[in-house]
Amino acid sequence: MDIIKKIQLENMKAEPPKFNVGDTVKVHVKVIEGKKERIQIFEGIVLKKQNGGVGETFTVRKISSGYGVERTFLVHSPKIEKVEIVRHGKVRRAKLNYLRDRVGKAAKVKEKRA
Repeated sequence: MDIIKKIQLENMKAEPPKFNVGDTVKVHVKVIEGKKERIQIFEGIVLKKQNGGVGETFTVRKISSGYGVERTFLVHSPKIEKVEIVRHGKVRRAKLNYLRDRVGKAAKVKEKRA
């Protein structure tokens, strides 16, 4: 067990990205196809953040060709190049699971004004 903890702590990012639930983010993910490696951008709303520390995850949802697509990412994964915050959302709860049932404009989150 001690070796696993050591490896996990080595892979932890020094400064994890600072974003919250409801924010619209662009996640830059490394994708390996054969021998080539490229970066693919997944843009959507952060539905939830879970756990903390090394195993911290966040789920991003976007609408692609009329279908809702959700993807869960590990915050400290080496496959994540960076997380860009497009806009900050104004939400009052920690998990936005209700957005799954919404369609069109009803699925939007208000922007937080500074």
